[in-house]
Amino acid sequence: MDRFTKPTLVTVLVGASLALACGSIMHGSAQDVSIASQPSGASVSVDNQTLGTTPVVAKLKRKDKHTIVVKMDGYQPFEVVTTRSTSGWVWGNIVFGGLIGLAVDLGTGGAYKINPAQVNADLARAHADATFQDGTLYVVLVRIPDASWQKIGQLQPLR
Repeated sequence: MDRFTKPTLVTVLVGASLALACGSIMHGSAQDVSIASQPSGASVSVDNQTLGTTPVVAKLKRKDKHTIVVKMDGYQPFEVVTTRSTSGWVWGNIVFGGLIGLAVDLGTGGAYKINPAQVNADLARAHADATFQDGTLYVVLVRIPDASWQKIGQLQPLR
């Protein structure tokens, strides 16, 4: 074999293996995650970086976990940490791309998908809360109720 042919063959084989990194080619190293809230117009931050107000779409790196925080004045903050799972495109690497393609997908994050793909933050009003702890229901009361709240009972003074 000619000395120029062997390096060329190796280059072509490595290039073909890299091109067959299915996850990286099919869906890339980042994923769009839709973020909405009820009520809308809440501020959104991802990994302590302000993103905008709901509804908004965040482009997140697939290989990392992310902390999404949704806040609005008068409401309790909502927080979720994303997880990652293996993408189905990894099987394409096992069949076609071999170890090089799999290594590329693992390195770029193309081997993963982010969960949840959509975040729907149902923001709870601040200054009202209820918790159940050790068999006891604790209710925090407010002096001025919100007009949208449903009345479920009335406290009466003891005589």
